[in-house]
Amino acid sequence: MEAMSIADFVKQVVMGKISVVQHTEQVLSEIDSTNPKFNHFNLIASELALQQAKEVEAEIKTGRHKGKLLGVPISVKDCICVKGVESRAGSKILSGYRPTFNATVIERVRAEGAIIVGKTLQDEFGFGTFCTNTGVDFPTPLNPLDKSRSCGGSSGGSAGFTALTEFTHAGIAESTGGSIACPAAFCGVVGFTPTYGRVSRYGLMDYANSLDKIGTMGKTVADASLLLEVISGHDSSDSTSLPEPVPNLGEGEGDARFKVGIVKELFEKSDESVRKECEKAVAQMEKLGASVKELSLPLNSEYGVAAYYLLSMSEASTNLAKFCGMRYGLHGKLEGSFNEYFSKVRSEGFGKEAKRRILLGTFARMSGFRDAYYLRAAKARTKLINEFKEVFKEVDVLVNPTMPVVAPKFSEIKKLSPMQHYAMDLCTVPANLAGLPHLSLTAGTAKKMPVGLMLTADHLQEQNLSSAALSLEGALK
Repeated sequence: MEAMSIADFVKQVVMGKISVVQHTEQVLSEIDSTNPKFNHFNLIASELALQQAKEVEAEIKTGRHKGKLLGVPISVKDCICVKGVESRAGSKILSGYRPTFNATVIERVRAEGAIIVGKTLQDEFGFGTFCTNTGVDFPTPLNPLDKSRSCGGSSGGSAGFTALTEFTHAGIAESTGGSIACPAAFCGVVGFTPTYGRVSRYGLMDYANSLDKIGTMGKTVADASLLLEVISGHDSSDSTSLPEPVPNLGEGEGDARFKVGIVKELFEKSDESVRKECEKAVAQMEKLGASVKELSLPLNSEYGVAAYYLLSMSEASTNLAKFCGMRYGLHGKLEGSFNEYFSKVRSEGFGKEAKRRILLGTFARMSGFRDAYYLRAAKARTKLINEFKEVFKEVDVLVNPTMPVVAPKFSEIKKLSPMQHYAMDLCTVPANLAGLPHLSLTAGTAKKMPVGLMLTADHLQEQNLSSAALSLEGALK
């Protein structure tokens, strides 16, 4: 049974044909029964969800409540703060941390009548491509289409449950270098990442401040777009928030009559089976009225991953310094010097990949190395952004495979070195490094698994992305 769209669901709720409480109970029951098998949630907020559902239903009955997400179950990536709900960013180091406030995105979805059903699993602090770098004592989420394969990372739980659920649902996720697009591609759902600054980061547990973007997961382009519209907008609590008007994404119509650029290098570096499915999708865009031309992004293809990892790890090592076992989260018996205590708690609380990125990031920004690594990467980033700006003078939308492969098996992932892990991000990193909006949707299947096609637009052109994706999605179905 195909889940109802968010727009149709809300209409049914308003007409009294769907009980918000009963629907929430059904979703929670589904999570309870499927989570032991797939590990998509590390916390199920049953009590909070039912309380919110009862409040929404009571307001509907009195005619006082209207909202774009009325009664819609929303899952939240673990790195986003929900008041009173344990929020750990997938790390043992934050065990027991219950925020005393909601992130801005949570306030915005709640104001539109959404129901928060739980926190979804992720790579620790977002450090991963396959959601296999979950924190100490955390399980690994499994792909609902094949349990032997990865959900993708770092928003693996979000994409996994979005694909799995039989009910109307959308997920709030987060991307630093591809953490929305990658799992969306691997699980066969839609992942929509906005322009950097379009959505407030207030209440987000940072991985890399200059790269982090809160976005959405949906079963369809329309659902992901509507949720993104709701959470977008300027926020005085976030100094990087853009004072730009919010586009009407929720009621947009499909239109493929855009100038589309095929990113040559990213097609060439993808598996043949993935490339073929993406080429078929591009051919559909041409049939729908798009004008297509091949373009080159040589600098981004060659240096994007290196620049991204130097910058993101440097920022991560700074951001994670505050987790010292004294202010919040994991703590131990206060004994020895501060350095001894600090080291002991962090050794126990951080996983292997978090430690690796802290060490590499600290090295890259140390006195004597900062000029050679961090500052050079920052300068390279400017050149990479400029390369995008030049191609956007010729086209409206860029397309490339979201990932160079379909969701790999865990047995295959185990054979990869850390450098091979990082290299897998070659298709998603450039747009993220440049802070550009991008959307991943399913182009087809290869090896019985979904193949993602990624559409990228210039800054603040989410409307074009949504329109092109809506049109293509309809044709591919």
